[in-house]
Amino acid sequence: MYNRKDYYYKKAKEEGKASRASYKLEQIQAKYRIIKKGDNVVDLGCAPGSWLEAVSDMVGSQGFVAGIDLLPIKVQLKPNMKFVQGDICDERIVGKIIPQGGFNIVLSDMAPNTSGLAFKDSYLSYELGVTALEFAKVALKKGGNFVTKIFQGSEVAEFRRELKKYFKRVETYVPPATRQTSKELYLVAVDFQGISA
Repeated sequence: MYNRKDYYYKKAKEEGKASRASYKLEQIQAKYRIIKKGDNVVDLGCAPGSWLEAVSDMVGSQGFVAGIDLLPIKVQLKPNMKFVQGDICDERIVGKIIPQGGFNIVLSDMAPNTSGLAFKDSYLSYELGVTALEFAKVALKKGGNFVTKIFQGSEVAEFRRELKKYFKRVETYVPPATRQTSKELYLVAVDFQGISA
């Protein structure tokens, strides 16, 4: 039987990637083209660092990617990458990573420590998504894009409605690299209209 987990896990190992997560971002990018050369991007909850590596290549030498996480990363920083270990709710930390003018893209692959209770885990995931959105409201340039992971649950529809207040288009996407048993999906919000929208 075909097993996606085995395929992408082995592929990541063979290609020297920090984790299979990089393929999810590559698939989101292939479908929605949210990141361009020269963009400034932030990756919330970036450990172990596979999205940082992928974004670094996507934005090129004229772009910039910052990552923040409570945990250390396992990848080598390139000249267009910056990592801050800390909490995204800490204003002192946030002040260190937002470039002048803000980010073109805010990415969040944050996930809660799962309890095994689906309703609890989906709500904790939703809370992390809301935290990422609050960050995006402060840090995102007008016209920018936002991507966040959220677990399937009753909160997804509510969160989509909230995103539609601030973005022109909101899409739901499950990348093929996602484990078949996983409840995660991504909300892709395009063209930030500003917080007064």
